[in-house]
Amino acid sequence: MNTKSISAFFKKIETQMVKHSPEILTGIGITGMITAGVMAVRATPKTLDLLSEIHEKEAELELNKKEVSKEIVTKVAPVYIPSVLVTGMSVACLIGATSVNNRRTAALATAYSLSESALKEYQEKVIETFGEKKERGVRDAIAKDKIDRNPVSNSEVYITKKGDTLCYDTISGRYFKSDIDKIKKIENELNRRLISEMYISLNEFYYELGLQCTKTGNDLGWNVGEGLIDIRFSAQISEDNTPCIVLDYDYAPRYDFRNLM
Repeated sequence: MNTKSISAFFKKIETQMVKHSPEILTGIGITGMITAGVMAVRATPKTLDLLSEIHEKEAELELNKKEVSKEIVTKVAPVYIPSVLVTGMSVACLIGATSVNNRRTAALATAYSLSESALKEYQEKVIETFGEKKERGVRDAIAKDKIDRNPVSNSEVYITKKGDTLCYDTISGRYFKSDIDKIKKIENELNRRLISEMYISLNEFYYELGLQCTKTGNDLGWNVGEGLIDIRFSAQISEDNTPCIVLDYDYAPRYDFRNLM
């Protein structure tokens, strides 16, 4: 193996370690906590023996409380120093993992905001240049492409007992049964709550639709400072010629929705 290959090998290892540093630090932290507990348990018999010796010495030499306390600190405390050090290291690793995750979340939120801002500017320019009707036609064409790429025949259709019309959510990529009136009613109710509660998660919208919550749905949501929930409906025909309502969002849910002012 030449120098270049060795360098590339170590570079790959470094990249993987940086990429998975939160998981590595969390694993070390948890292992350290368990190890510290085991060390403390193993140190207990020795501690009991030392305490027994100290109490015997106390009775023999008639030591006062201050002298007994000093004996305990000087002889018993060092027994637990290794477990205390391991616990401190474990706590530091867990704090480090949280810090890395927080920085990555902040960076992701910033990148998402920039992308969202650029998309909004692009949409506004398209409307300004070509008009709302053509912009709507573009949105409908995109909606059609989405259900073509994810045909209903290859997907599970969730029965929500809130309507019989086939619907498709562009964020989660799920088909479900509902109807426009009920979805609009949910939108209005959530906007009412949004005004009073300041933010609403995407999972709260899914819950009202009768859909299962998702991990992404907990991370994404709407903040009243950015505007109200505005669902756009596109009437399409699925591959089996079934009418399908595609749900798109004029104001898309975002990652940092809980932290906006």
